[in-house]
Amino acid sequence: MKKLIIALCLLAGISFAGNAQKFALVDMEYIMKNIPSYETANDQLNQISKKWQSDIDAQMQDVQKMYKNYQTELVFLSEDMKTKREEEIVAKEKAVQELKRSYFGPEGELFKKRQSLMKPIQDEVYTAIQEISKEKDLELVFDKSSAMSVIFTSPKLDISDTVLQKLGYSK
Repeated sequence: MKKLIIALCLLAGISFAGNAQKFALVDMEYIMKNIPSYETANDQLNQISKKWQSDIDAQMQDVQKMYKNYQTELVFLSEDMKTKREEEIVAKEKAVQELKRSYFGPEGELFKKRQSLMKPIQDEVYTAIQEISKEKDLELVFDKSSAMSVIFTSPKLDISDTVLQKLGYSK
C-alpha cells in the first residue's frame, strides 16, 4: 500500500513539473538605455521641458515684478487704480498658471509630445518581447526594473539582451 501511495505522489509530482509555467524577466530600463532613438527622444523631451519651464519662470518673474511695483506705488494710487492693478496682477498670474497646465498638465503638450516620441519605441519593444515569448513558449514575462519586489533573479531568466538583439541593438 505504501508503494502505491509513493508511486502516485511521484506521478503527481512529475505531472506538475511537466505543466510548470515558463517565465522570464526583462529589464526595461536597460533595454531603453540601449536604444539610441529612445535616448534621443528623451533628450528632446528634456530640452522642450526646460524651454517651457524657463518661459513660465520668466512670466512668473513678470508677475512678481508687477506685484512689487504695486506694493511700492500703493500709497500713491487711488482706489480705482488699486483695484485695476490688482485685477491685472491676478489675471496675469492666472494666465501663467493656465500656460503651465497646458504645457505640463495631464493632457498637456509635454504628455502629447512624450506619447508621439516614446510610444512607437515602446510598441516596438513590446512586440519583440511578444515574439520572443512565443518562440520560447513563455507564459509570463516580468519587468524587473518596475516596482516589483524581487530579491534575487537568475541571470538565465533575463531575456533583456535577447530583446535588444531582436530589435537590432545587440552589444
